[in-house]
Amino acid sequence: MQKIILFLFLFQSFVACSIAQQSEQTKYADLITEESSRKHLTILASDEFEGRGTGQKGGEKTVNYIAEQFKSYGLVAPVNGSYFQPVDLIKSLYVAEKFSIDKQNFVYGQDFYVQGDNNLSDFSADEIVFVGYGIQDAKYNDLANIDVKGKIVLLINQGEPMDAQGNYLISGTKQASEWTTNRFKRIQELSKLEPKLILATGSQVAELINRAKGRLISPRISLGKVEADRVAKSPIPVVNITETVANALLKNAKTTIEASQKQLSAEQKPVSKVGKAKFQARLGVKQEQLHDPNVLGLLEGSDLKDEIVIVSGHYDHDGITQDGTIYPGADDNGSGTVGVMELAKAFAQAKKDGNGPRRSILFLAFAAEEKGLLGSQFYSENPIFPLANTVTCLNLDMIGRIDDKHLSGNHNYIHVIGADKLSSELDQAVNQANDTYTKMELDTMYNDPKDPMRIYYRSDQYNFAKNGIPVIFFFSGLHPHYHTPEDTVDKIDFPMMVKREKLVFYTAWEVANRDKRLAVDSNKK
Repeated sequence: MQKIILFLFLFQSFVACSIAQQSEQTKYADLITEESSRKHLTILASDEFEGRGTGQKGGEKTVNYIAEQFKSYGLVAPVNGSYFQPVDLIKSLYVAEKFSIDKQNFVYGQDFYVQGDNNLSDFSADEIVFVGYGIQDAKYNDLANIDVKGKIVLLINQGEPMDAQGNYLISGTKQASEWTTNRFKRIQELSKLEPKLILATGSQVAELINRAKGRLISPRISLGKVEADRVAKSPIPVVNITETVANALLKNAKTTIEASQKQLSAEQKPVSKVGKAKFQARLGVKQEQLHDPNVLGLLEGSDLKDEIVIVSGHYDHDGITQDGTIYPGADDNGSGTVGVMELAKAFAQAKKDGNGPRRSILFLAFAAEEKGLLGSQFYSENPIFPLANTVTCLNLDMIGRIDDKHLSGNHNYIHVIGADKLSSELDQAVNQANDTYTKMELDTMYNDPKDPMRIYYRSDQYNFAKNGIPVIFFFSGLHPHYHTPEDTVDKIDFPMMVKREKLVFYTAWEVANRDKRLAVDSNKK
């Protein structure tokens, strides 16, 4: 009887302790609210922040805003007394300082765009070599007996000649040849003849320029340092021009693109010709060094403070284009950035109350994710805290919407990606947190190795996973406004966003306070 009484006493004590711990966690999780989440996100996705673009003023405003929040929570600035870890980035911008035909100027991004890597150079000519479709085939050759080396060449970069019965000349059937199905072939073969510049036209050029809304002339961002003597990988630029620009080049030859296509079909033979036109252009790549920073705030742990739990999300989005179009990125990834700040607030208050975590928690807002996971790659290669001491990365990227899969079904869900790929214990932790507190559907569809979207590899946590660190990517899924100017605050489901933030909080709490660090006992693809 005494043993039974002792057992009941110990059991009641355990239950009481467990309830007290749950109550304590809930107390701090409830500091994460719809009101504060909405306030932060409304600011980050506002026109003032201009889409938080890498290398843009909106991105600079964003990092200062995040650092201000971290400071207000009392987080330690861990980068030699700073909240910023500058990331070495190269901004490569293709520029067209001049583009004129017979003294008529044309506008980059409206009349043409360029595929090229050449250094800034001048291109001029008094004549243009028009080579029809630019096809070089045994059955049909637009360039037979034509020397284009060192010259400026114009071609129609779509379609191919057909006979009167509607069959393609090269294939002899209704099926187009490889010169059409392989959209790179005619440009690649033409480049081998070493022209100075290739001008490519077709109806799709104007359509693409209109659809892209300035993104065709956006800069490329990469990691590294600007080199004074850069070697161009593609020295021959390909200028994609509208048919209007092409017709200006052909005006003195008394033809148009449309007329040439009709002639090609009627005569069923090449109609290459030289047209007189005063052409002048200055085109090429300009490079600039950027240092958009990762933003770090540290909440120091207690007895296990040397071990690090990372809570992360990227703050950047597509910014503002040259035509003034803003991509606000409310969900991608304003929502995840807000989640990082909300969790930092909750954990900071817990520590102020004497209930701080055993392990240190590093709250990390990454730069340049949209440019290829560059901020997290830089951190993983230049860690402020050793990767060997990093227990996990819990990454929030797009947690504010209801995706296409769940739109007409269960809204009470979150995609949990990668939890079991390296650690069965991390998978157990997130499932236990959800069973105890948030009670959502944990959708694991993106864990499928055959996932055609390869979502697991497409956010910042992967740069930790590839270094053997267990990770979870928290994600609410894709929607029609992904990477469009319509990804706005009014479409955010704040009750679900907050519920998802709380799941990350409860998972982080468990991982940060457990006796042993997470086991790395899996190796799933």
